Amino acid sequence: MVLVSVVMPVYNSAATLGAAVRSVLTQTHADLELLVTDDQSSDGSMELLRAFAEQDERVLPRSAPERGGAGRARNLAIERARGDYVAFLDSDDMWLPEKTEKQLAFAAEGTAPLTFTSYFKMDAEHAGESTDWVPNGRVIRAREHVDYRAMLVRDYIGALTAMYDRRILGTRLMPEMRKRQDYALWLSIMRDGADARGLAEPLAVYRAHQANSLSSNKASLIKYNWELYREHEHLSVPRSARALAGAAWQSLRNSRI
Repeated sequence: MVLVSVVMPVYNSAATLGAAVRSVLTQTHADLELLVTDDQSSDGSMELLRAFAEQDERVLPRSAPERGGAGRARNLAIERARGDYVAFLDSDDMWLPEKTEKQLAFAAEGTAPLTFTSYFKMDAEHAGESTDWVPNGRVIRAREHVDYRAMLVRDYIGALTAMYDRRILGTRLMPEMRKRQDYALWLSIMRDGADARGLAEPLAVYRAHQANSLSSNKASLIKYNWELYREHEHLSVPRSARALAGAAWQSLRNSRI
């Protein structure tokens, strides 16, 4: 069997954490480890994780020594990974039961060490807490193939669907930025010569939160994209400006769909 290391950062996620964890533990591909880093939660998230760990030895929670944000929490988990593949799931999202099995088969069919899938986007209040539900909501379609040039303009990879081959890429950590850490990781993998392939079938559920959250505040992403282009990718000012203009246009187009 192929071991998959699932990375999950947690901060005050008790309301949604149970559904996220259960969606991993009920995967049809059972050879996995769930590496959870609790980023100093105060709502009982760690107690809930310990209860899961007592019931299933694949759940491996640890507390971060201090608050460090999602990027640092993910990296603390990645550093513990023993798997052939590293996959990602946030504590308020969910996987469909066959996600890991189907994505591993898809990865084996090609040569790209980074794969991702389509996913459902649902309002947080409608997603529910159970993994026993009928998928619905808007489908975010995975692009068949993504390279570095395309990714500079838009992040086509939903982090809750991403999986990279550790046997090929080694252990790859996320830059510890406040935002866009996952995007920066995909870019660094592609900058080193690897492309990514997308599986068309939606195999995960993303909970869309209110418009004032960081992930949905498009204006705030301008700052973080610029930081990403200049400080992480070391692009020139003109090339960074072109990429930012392309990203703004893509965002405008998507908001009209």
